[in-house]
This record gives sequence, C-alpha cells and structure tokens, in this order.
Amino acid sequence: MQISRSRLSASALKAATVLAIGALTLTACTNASETGTSGAAKPSGSASASFDPATVQKDEALAAMVPAAIKSKGTLTVGSDTSYAPAEFLGTDGQTPVGYDVDIAKAIAATLGLKAQVQTSEFTGILPALGPKYDLGISSFTINPERLGAVNMVSYFNAGTAWAVQKGNPKKVSLDDLCGKSVGVQTGTVQEDPDLSDRNKKCAADGKPAINVVTLKTQTDITTRLVNGSVDAMAADSPIIGYAVTQTNGQIEKLGDVYDSAPQGIAVAKSDVALAELVQKTVAKLIENGSYKKILEGWGNAEGAITKSEVNPAAGS
Repeated sequence: MQISRSRLSASALKAATVLAIGALTLTACTNASETGTSGAAKPSGSASASFDPATVQKDEALAAMVPAAIKSKGTLTVGSDTSYAPAEFLGTDGQTPVGYDVDIAKAIAATLGLKAQVQTSEFTGILPALGPKYDLGISSFTINPERLGAVNMVSYFNAGTAWAVQKGNPKKVSLDDLCGKSVGVQTGTVQEDPDLSDRNKKCAADGKPAINVVTLKTQTDITTRLVNGSVDAMAADSPIIGYAVTQTNGQIEKLGDVYDSAPQGIAVAKSDVALAELVQKTVAKLIENGSYKKILEGWGNAEGAITKSEVNPAAGS
C-alpha cells in the first residue's frame, strides 16, 4: 500500500502547481467551520494547550541567517489549513489559530527573533503560494515524492492514517471491505488519493459497489458528518482521529490500527534551499533544548516526536 497520510494527493499537487505557475497570486483562503449541526458536539473542540513563545530564547547565530526580506518585516508568514485539530485549528474565538503545528511555528519564529503570523488557507492552496504569499507551509503535510518534487520539506513529526466510525460501529464498517460504504475525507488528502482511489479500484475489480467517497474542504465538516451519521466512516491523520474521538464526547470511536506512518514536513519554496536549511537547524535546536517535546506533550502527541530533523529526507512512494 502506498503512503496514505497527510494531505494533498499527487494529482491535486500537480494541478495546484500548474495553477501557481500561471498565477502566483493564488490564495484560496477560507475559515474552518467549527459548529456541528443537530446538536452535535463541535468536532474540533477547544484549545487544550498553549505555548508561550516568550519561553524560547532567540538564537543569535540562527537569527543572523534569516533572509533580509523576512528580517525586514519581522514576521514569519505561515500558511495553514486551520481545520485539522489538534495540529492546526481555530480557537474558541473562531479566529485565532491554535494547535501543535501553530506552536511549532511560533517556536521557530521566536528562535529566529521573529513573530509567527499563521494565516488560514485552504489546504490545496498552501504549497503553490510558497514564496509569493507564505514563507512556510506548516499544515500536517506528509513527505512524499510528489511533494519533494515541488517544494523543499523539513521533517518535524511522524503520523499515520487512522479511521473512525460512530460509537459501536452501527454500520458494521470493516477496513477489509469498504465497498458500498460512505467514507468522509478532506479534499486533497492522500486518504482520498491514493488510499481510497486504490480501494475503489479493487472494488471494481471484484465486481462490488464503489465506495462513496465524500470529500469536503475542512476536516471539521467531515467529523460533523460522521457524528451525525451521514457518512459511515472517516479517515485522517492519526493525531486528528485521536483528538476527534476525545472531542466528540464518545460519539465516535477508532476503527482498526494506524498504518502507513510517515514523516511530515514543513514546506518551503523549492527555490529557497537556504531557508529550508535554516528551518531544519531551528527545528534541531528546538529538539535539543526541549521546547519541541514540551509542545507535543502539551497537545498529547508526544508519540509523533522525531529525534532528528532533515531537509528533503527520502520518502516512500
């Protein structure tokens, strides 16, 4: 099975890259919906941890390596799809980005003597806008060959694919045979393609009904659909599924084991290798001084911690 997690399939990435070449001003921004319907619990929940960037000391040597264009504005602009709790989502005010990816962005900026400005974007709009709009993309991007061909990626976290169903699995969903079932995934994720697309090919080959793949722009809306029973199951990154289970008051539960674990990366424009190398050095510094571990522990995701950050590490296909 191919790498199945974190977001933006190869086909979606190629299409987005073509659009970016033709129109570098592509922004595709949106705000994530956090409100369920029919009295359902808010699937994204509320911020349960916060990280104070003031606790991170500026590293003068690393700060001296910040590109002049970034240093002059004093901010590190980060694109993030804030519908993916607990990695990145909107807080209780419905406007402020929070999550462990947001805290990591703040810690990187503080180490470099900058402030992080995390901007909400549609997931598929982030990578094409690196350079002209965003300095970095931090949004649970799994590192895979397609992304490595389009951008630089700095490893910082590990995650796999996980599934959830309604409590008690009333639709009798089995990961061994999803044919004929309704499955929710976020648009542009590798759960959509290649995971579910490959499963649908097998359904067709076996003469079984196709999986009804329901794709929506925000993960919060997918979770709401599952809570309300309008989809039979959903697939997402393992930290996102784990958090959704806790935040929906027991209305959903995990199905099966996590699979296809892979590194996630901070995305940097392909032409800016120097910035990617600086980000890698900064992440390494945060791992060394304990700030990185503190952030992940605060969000209950220490199991995804890595011990070594790399620029453009080898990835599975």
